[in-house]
Amino acid sequence: MAGSTSVGSISTVSISAVVCTHNRAEYLAKALVSLSGQSLPAEQYEVLVIDNSSTDKTPAVAEAYLGRSNWRYIHEPVLGLSRARNTGWRAAQGQYVAYLDDDAVASEGWLAGIVQAFEMFGPAVACIGGRCLPIWEAERPRWLADQMLGVFSIYHYADAPLILNDRQWLSGCNIAYRREALERVDGFPESLGRQGMKLLAQEEIFVRQCLEGLGLASAYQPGAVVGHHLPARRLTKQWFRQHAYWQGRSSAALAARQGDGDSLSKRAGRSLVGVAWALPRLALMLASPRADARFRREYQVIERAGFIAGLWDRGLPG
Repeated sequence: MAGSTSVGSISTVSISAVVCTHNRAEYLAKALVSLSGQSLPAEQYEVLVIDNSSTDKTPAVAEAYLGRSNWRYIHEPVLGLSRARNTGWRAAQGQYVAYLDDDAVASEGWLAGIVQAFEMFGPAVACIGGRCLPIWEAERPRWLADQMLGVFSIYHYADAPLILNDRQWLSGCNIAYRREALERVDGFPESLGRQGMKLLAQEEIFVRQCLEGLGLASAYQPGAVVGHHLPARRLTKQWFRQHAYWQGRSSAALAARQGDGDSLSKRAGRSLVGVAWALPRLALMLASPRADARFRREYQVIERAGFIAGLWDRGLPG
């Protein structure tokens, strides 16, 4: 199955649910099941599966749902999450575009909650994010601090919808945009976002900054809930160390794209100081009785090292 397949009329679609996927057929099936049971009337939403160069059974999983009205499959051969997301919003028919990770499961009221929030806040809000709850596939490690759960998009700001402040962020696991706003900022930067084994991120941060430059805000809707699978392979220190390193490199890539040389120099200096401060204290850190505190500090040091490495690749600004 190649290209795009469309079934039924999509003239009444209000919101487009986009699932970008790469070689996660088993998880994808669960995500699509959750989208088939939304409380929003079926004629008011569409589902787009963006197959980002998968080599597993993803096409067959998607095909099983194509008999439904407003469900489409699109093959995107160029590997990259931002590329797949851009393919999704450009093909979307809804005025809102909601992204669900392929390893996430939407609650019954997910799409309805997003639409409700957009309509409540009005055109001043261009982005809505929802709550993610963990689906633990193995026991939570004792070294995993609560403050580190954000790595898995696990956070909660309030029990009622609110406009985000500068310290609050949204995860791409459960996020939605006004389509016309994405068009105005030309979507997601394809130099950021996961690309195969390159675990780059922060493309949502860049888009948010672009939207804020247009005077558009982002908001949190706790009623738009998804569950996020946390497999055992991600619940290891090695996985977290890799994530920390790439998180640092992502910050460097974002800063370089913003093109502020003075800011880059200052952040590089702070990161170097942070690593220099931490290295002679590693013995004390490792002696701490709290396993979660020890590993959280280790994560922070690796992240700073990744930031420095990312700047080094681009040439440290003078």
